[in-house]
Amino acid sequence: MTHMLEEAIRVVMDLPDQEQDDLAAVILAVVANERRWAESFARSHHVLEELAREVLNAHRAGRTQPLDPENLVGCLRHDGCG
Repeated sequence: MTHMLEEAIRVVMDLPDQEQDDLAAVILAVVANERRWAESFARSHHVLEELAREVLNAHRAGRTQPLDPENLVGCLRHDGCG
């Protein structure tokens, strides 16, 4: 266990039971979510590689445009770019 986690546990031990349970629920949810994301990315690695390859090929073929953040915001506000 790291020193930082030990310190956090010491601090949390002084909280009322309900606050301890609330923090425990948040920690468990974050850990579970991180595991799900890691598993999802591990399973989709080949799909992500193929998408990256397609994007690079499109860029090399001149079928991409520089990102214009101002235009992107406008696209989001008006339900689509065109």
